[in-house]
Amino acid sequence: MIAETKVPSPGESITEVEIANWLVKDGDYVSKDDELCEIDSDKATLTVNAEESGTVKILAAAGEKVAVGATICTIDTDAKAPAASEKKKEKAVAEVVVTPEKKQEVKEEKTKFYADGVPSVSAKKLMDENSIPSSKIKATGKDGRITKGDVLQAMSAGFSTESISNSWQGSRETDRQKMSSLRRKLAERLVGVKNQTAMLTTFNEVDMSGIMELRKKYKDKFKEKHGVSVGFMSFFTKAVTEALFHFPAVNAMIEGEEIVYLKYCDIGIAVSAPKGLMVPVIRNAETLSLADIEKSIAALAGKARDGKLSIDEMTGGTFTITNGGVFGSMLSTPILNPPQSAILGMHNIVERPVAVNGKVEIRPIMYVALSYDHRIIDGRESVGFMVKVKEMLENPQKILFGSKAPEEILLGL
Repeated sequence: MIAETKVPSPGESITEVEIANWLVKDGDYVSKDDELCEIDSDKATLTVNAEESGTVKILAAAGEKVAVGATICTIDTDAKAPAASEKKKEKAVAEVVVTPEKKQEVKEEKTKFYADGVPSVSAKKLMDENSIPSSKIKATGKDGRITKGDVLQAMSAGFSTESISNSWQGSRETDRQKMSSLRRKLAERLVGVKNQTAMLTTFNEVDMSGIMELRKKYKDKFKEKHGVSVGFMSFFTKAVTEALFHFPAVNAMIEGEEIVYLKYCDIGIAVSAPKGLMVPVIRNAETLSLADIEKSIAALAGKARDGKLSIDEMTGGTFTITNGGVFGSMLSTPILNPPQSAILGMHNIVERPVAVNGKVEIRPIMYVALSYDHRIIDGRESVGFMVKVKEMLENPQKILFGSKAPEEILLGL
């Protein structure tokens, strides 16, 4: 039987996608749920999986635009799976050779696949931006493919001076690549933000001592009871929702000639995934406890890593939090995510000398930045919002909306 694989709908109003990259080649045998290709839409890069096992016949080339619902490949389900020895030799196979002197010599072999050392679309973008050769990346993807997670892992581990000292070879070559539909749409949106909003940014700093001490004191008990670790993002999310209550314009949107004040907080949380940076949304975050927020972040981040996030889970936020600190950023100006009117940028925590009660002390300090649309948010509101966030974070017991309850109640212990 011939099974058709059609382009799934990435989301409402999207009628066309682009084949970003095939993860299999024509004639390959695939198993059910294997990844077949990556498709770019205006909103995200998604993966198409095999619905049946069999031999693939590709009908649409990489880079080709196809309509949602169109058939991009077929799978011959009557085809027999190749022998395991031919199908999977990704790991080294040891062959023992006995010499006349009865000594044993172990030779290691590794079968080469067409995808060996080939990066995914998102991984290649990150490698190009940071001038990282594929030889420096340990691939963990299917058939030896390099995923974005592999690149991030290599970057976090660092590179030796020897590995990067001779990156430039002095050539005059160029590499011209077509922008993906996702990148083109993103470029349009970013230019639109600059042209259609009056974006400003205000900055502040947060002494993270209180939160760090609280986490250190209760992290084991918190994880034992709730099954998740307590991180900084849950504290920031709760601080933001409280500040939004006091400054509702920061949680509002412009629609035509009206300002829509939202009575709920759907907070977008930026998470890193193999397909790129994604921003899933935590619905009604103002009603959730720290434990509930951590569980939601863990669940959404897991979906992002597995490429299972739906468009609905990434749209409709009222406010966004982005954390450049995980990549080492000290300070940056985040750009608005329309139609939202504000976005909060977190950064890395650095021990800095600060004045405390007339004395210089070393404290863990994080710089934070709030970009906002000045058409709807005035300076008083933007600065007041940041001061409220700072107050809540530096006094985490106040995250319970001013409650004088003990720290255990804050953590749901």
